[in-house]
Amino acid sequence: MSNLDSQEVVSKEIADLHAGAEGETQPRLDFAPYRSSLLRHPTKDLRHADPEGAELVAPVFGHSDIDPVEADLTIQAGGEPIGERIVVRGRVLDGDGRPVRGQLVEIWQANAAGRYIHKGDQHPAPIDRHFTGVGRCLTGDDGSYAFTTIKPGPYPWRNHHNAWRPAHIHFSLFGTEFTQRMITQMYFPGDPLFALDPIYQAITDQKARDRLVATYDHDLSEHEWLLGYRWDIVLTGTHGTWMEADDA
Repeated sequence: MSNLDSQEVVSKEIADLHAGAEGETQPRLDFAPYRSSLLRHPTKDLRHADPEGAELVAPVFGHSDIDPVEADLTIQAGGEPIGERIVVRGRVLDGDGRPVRGQLVEIWQANAAGRYIHKGDQHPAPIDRHFTGVGRCLTGDDGSYAFTTIKPGPYPWRNHHNAWRPAHIHFSLFGTEFTQRMITQMYFPGDPLFALDPIYQAITDQKARDRLVATYDHDLSEHEWLLGYRWDIVLTGTHGTWMEADDA
């Protein structure tokens, strides 16, 4: 018999916390329904770090190091991945709506069965040997990015009994230095798991949660080939996209 709480218990905790929240557009770092957040969130004052020292051991990249083919996760040696082929396009903008050019954008995700290629992911879903689940690109002069990939599947996690994460793609954005990194998640419209997911629900403001959900764009879809989604990332301001804490 599992000692994990039921979905009903977790959902009630979410509802109680939402009822007492107002105007919070960033996630609570100690959101109790997200069980591990109680142990992982920062509890001490921040300490200044030497950015130059960090740069000495950080990776270095240039425009010549990013090949356009890296933005197509469906191009794999030996065969094509299994699943629903999609394209995700959007722009990276600042709080005033100006494009952020030359931004390094990286993504990682589960495969169509909801399985990551990672030793920590051992749930009984198949590994797709033709899908690595990682890609990267640089934003254009208009702040645009685009990734061709496979729509990820939901997957179980051990937060509570019968807990499942909604399908999502992780996004990482770098500034002018590797010490300037922000991480977020993009979700798909109409997912029935939204209301049940403590990570998504840790953002108590509905409008802020909505900004993490991509929009299906039929004009981006290609005849007999793939479906299109559009998702813009706003780095700052009242309409900013939620970003995970550095230690998440």
